[in-house]
Amino acid sequence: MHTLICGSLAFDTIMVFQDKFKNHILPDKIHALSVAFYVPEMRREFGGTAGNIAYNLQLLDGNPLIMATAGEDFGTYTQWLNTNKINTAHIKIIPNSFTAQAFITTDTDDNQITAFHPGAMIESHQNSVKDAKDITLAVIAPDGRDGMFQHARECHEAGIPFLFDPGQGLPMFNGEELLQFIEMADYLAVNDYESQIIQDKTGLSLEQLALKVKALVVTLGGQGSQIYADGQRFDIPCVVADKIVDPTGCGDAYRAGLLYGIAKGWDWPTCGRLASTMGAIKIAYRGGQNHAPTRADIEAIYTQALVNETATAEGLAN
Repeated sequence: MHTLICGSLAFDTIMVFQDKFKNHILPDKIHALSVAFYVPEMRREFGGTAGNIAYNLQLLDGNPLIMATAGEDFGTYTQWLNTNKINTAHIKIIPNSFTAQAFITTDTDDNQITAFHPGAMIESHQNSVKDAKDITLAVIAPDGRDGMFQHARECHEAGIPFLFDPGQGLPMFNGEELLQFIEMADYLAVNDYESQIIQDKTGLSLEQLALKVKALVVTLGGQGSQIYADGQRFDIPCVVADKIVDPTGCGDAYRAGLLYGIAKGWDWPTCGRLASTMGAIKIAYRGGQNHAPTRADIEAIYTQALVNETATAEGLAN
């Protein structure tokens, strides 16, 4: 049985400018901006929400099945997915298109200038959930607008429970449209900033939104996460990372842990702890798919975090 991962596949080209943008942008010339940054450091990463979630879920032996669209330049990414034994049967190649790509330039203050080309992603509606077999759970992650609507509707009509993860796709939808997604979804996952946007657009509080789904998950970065479910709010502590290198893809890693726990029927604190563990593992590496812990590594980190959490709770009680 599979967890269906509907979302984007992308190449992330990341360049580092060894100075500050502000030293090279003249405020009084902003109306006629023409600048060039010398970037001796560059790397290209495999990314996209579907790719990142599936990669992390595969680390857990969660049997992910990606449903996405990619361009004719996708060959190296296909090889990567095959090497990691991730099912690519429902990745559709769109002729005469590029795979979605983000070009990110970062300066020494960690400011970023990003250009994003959606490419084949906008054709995601060419895939149909009806074509996938043995699906017990799904996630609708940021993707082409039409594809997100279609895949959510198809999951709902087929009785496939799904997690709605609007992420950076939020600006594409108004409040009424977001409520349509939420009414169809079984679970909703957002970060703190996104939760405020959804509240503003829908006019509903977190508590009201939580009543519409089985669980509402709000991630809070270094402050952990909160899961609203069963009429309660479960506060999930942050798992301390070995080192903080790059937050890119941490949310996707968290969602993979969440999906694994849901598929296994675990209680919400356990789901949240595993999700937090996956995020902590990822943040110690650059890019969304460069960490490679074994199942034993993940279990050890999870167990140690639980021991630390218990010790902290006992210390506070005393």
